[in-house]
Amino acid sequence: MFGIIRPCRNRLGSDLKAAWLAHLCGMCLSLRDEHGHLSRLVTNYDGLLISALVEAQAGRSRRSAGPCALRGMRGASVAIGDGARLAASTSLILASLKIRDHVEDGDGAAAKLGWAGRKVASRWSAQGFATSSSLGVDAAVMVEAVSRQSDVEAAAGLGSSVLLVTAPTEEATAYAVSRTAVLAGRPENEVPLRELGRLFGRVAHLLDAVEDLKADVAAGLYNPLVATGTSLAEARRLCDDAAVGIRLALKECEFEDSRLVHALLAHEVDSAIIRVFGKRDATDDFDSGSGLWSWPSLHFEPEPRGCLMGCVAFTYMCGTCQFCCRDPWPGPWSDKQRDNPCHCDCCSDCGDCDCSCCPCD
Repeated sequence: MFGIIRPCRNRLGSDLKAAWLAHLCGMCLSLRDEHGHLSRLVTNYDGLLISALVEAQAGRSRRSAGPCALRGMRGASVAIGDGARLAASTSLILASLKIRDHVEDGDGAAAKLGWAGRKVASRWSAQGFATSSSLGVDAAVMVEAVSRQSDVEAAAGLGSSVLLVTAPTEEATAYAVSRTAVLAGRPENEVPLRELGRLFGRVAHLLDAVEDLKADVAAGLYNPLVATGTSLAEARRLCDDAAVGIRLALKECEFEDSRLVHALLAHEVDSAIIRVFGKRDATDDFDSGSGLWSWPSLHFEPEPRGCLMGCVAFTYMCGTCQFCCRDPWPGPWSDKQRDNPCHCDCCSDCGDCDCSCCPCD
């Protein structure tokens, strides 16, 4: 799970936004209750898709939760049950694998943790396996798939298909997503959901590679697009084709209420592709006006700016309205790409999907 689903509250509308938050909080609380407060760090937007898919097939299962600082000390109705538990265990296992990989490769913040990072990874892995086993899910399938990633990357050279590199991610997400049909008692959905998960994993891996491209090249790190000689145009084509396949797979599934999963897996996947491919290059040449009101933008850099230069960048960006007029904009200190909430559409383009999930309908 790479965090490509970043839904906008205006696109979701009040009802679907509340449902989305219910799954996000449900996964977070499930992590806390079963695995301790530290495990809540692995809560992520893509992981809640597992919980949302189970509920979409089996029907709503909620409980009232007390005030939380992340909700402005307000209570909420949160998702419970097998869906939230599977989402939590899957996120734990994938996070443990990512930490272990960073520690072994000596890159990223996790590399600085050393033995402590390995201990946390081992603990999360064991906890994730225990929860998955209790749900009848064989987490070893996901672990085995992800563990093959380094070997696959070493074998895929210039001229190879980038899909050889994305295959382990596709296999892991396909298995996790297909198990939601079993948990929900909808075995007829297992095949289309396996295909949906495979294509979602492909999009996630490719978008992650595109977003990291400049930083990876600057740091001399592995990037599947560079390693296989895949162009941005080809990566965009593969993502667009996968997005169409996801919509077709959704149509083959039987749901009790498909509105949220359709919004997340159809519209928000489309939005993620547009965000990465459709706007990234344009923002590098950002120009906020002409004449007296023309100024250069800050370009995305591979390294954080630091405290002092970050303050300078913040002042400059604020004074030149880049926080309001640029989408996405670079974080003044971290230089990470940030989406501009002022630049969202109130309703995604539904095309010919004949859906009713948009708030404008």
